[in-house]
Amino acid sequence: MSVEHIPTIRWQQNDTQHEARWISEAGLPAPERVVVADDTLSADAAFRLCRDGTAILWQGDYQNARNLLQALARRADRPPRRGNETAAPTAAEAFAQHRQSQGRRAGILGNLLIPLTADYRIALRRGQDVVEACTAGLGPAHPKGSDAVISLRGLLALVSAYEWRKKGAFVTALDARIHPHFGVFSPVRGEYVDLVAQAPLPQPCNLAFDIGVGSGVLSCLLAKRGIAKVIGTDLDPRALACAQENVHRLGFNTQVAIEAADLFPASAVKADLIVCNPPWLPATPTSPVEAAVYDPNSQMLRAFLSGVSDRLAPTGEAWLILSDLAEHLGLRSRDELLGWIQTAQLIVVGRIDTKPHHPKTRDNTDALHKARAAEITSLWRLKTALRH
Repeated sequence: MSVEHIPTIRWQQNDTQHEARWISEAGLPAPERVVVADDTLSADAAFRLCRDGTAILWQGDYQNARNLLQALARRADRPPRRGNETAAPTAAEAFAQHRQSQGRRAGILGNLLIPLTADYRIALRRGQDVVEACTAGLGPAHPKGSDAVISLRGLLALVSAYEWRKKGAFVTALDARIHPHFGVFSPVRGEYVDLVAQAPLPQPCNLAFDIGVGSGVLSCLLAKRGIAKVIGTDLDPRALACAQENVHRLGFNTQVAIEAADLFPASAVKADLIVCNPPWLPATPTSPVEAAVYDPNSQMLRAFLSGVSDRLAPTGEAWLILSDLAEHLGLRSRDELLGWIQTAQLIVVGRIDTKPHHPKTRDNTDALHKARAAEITSLWRLKTALRH
């Protein structure tokens, strides 16, 4: 019988070796170098430790730990000193530098650690109540569990996600709220949902697939548009649970089925409509929620295109919802996309475009502002070429 591996973090304190369960919401390994600190540690000293890869296990006041995290963020966000002037980076180079900078920042801020009891209580003075947030994001505390350590940044991400889950995100096209779970992308960018609400349905349209169901927002929208049967698929257990909960909450149980599958449903049935909103950028995700944004080498996009023709009914359509941000960043060309469509024996029968409205399109301090300002989100209507 196999024994479950429990990640462990170890540190030295008062000449004694200590250890605890290591919790990382992003699946990161436990830091190897750990020092214990309290309210006497200055922000500058803390930043030097975190920057150099040493984690700080906080044993002072919890609110002071939160203040320290903000101080670390301010120091991490300081622009680098200018050396010799170099040529402006290409869009792809700017994106790579941005990702590298964000990763470095996450590494620094992730090195401030907080102790948790076995039942998810913060073992510090003035610790906030995080039991419900941790239970929602990490699962119920084990009845025989041991004390644990988590990064403060990761803990606050769990708390923020739980607040989103309780409040929900209002989706205009649904006239209802979608409640995202931790690790599942929230439909805060409504333009792609609006495209699905506006596009003309193929006729007939009695069965639809929603590939990569996520929060379930598109499955619910397709059901609201009157499609008799919608099958939403995903491989992520968090997404499957989230979609099922939203489908149930909005009353679409009789129309929408949620299924664990790699892209297409297990049944060989052909659909009148197949919708896919894959990750838009060909890069490697570094956390669960980033998997909704980053798709290494456009693997999911290409797999969807190569397999969708065989799952379409004779008069059916595939709707590919995709931003062209990758094109503006030099990560994927329009010719590549059109080539994959052609190779998959598909033809474009229509396209609906929209400009995104999120704040970063107007933030000229953002490293990727030029590309974001030019971004277009499109719904590509595709049909099988062999039937035309």
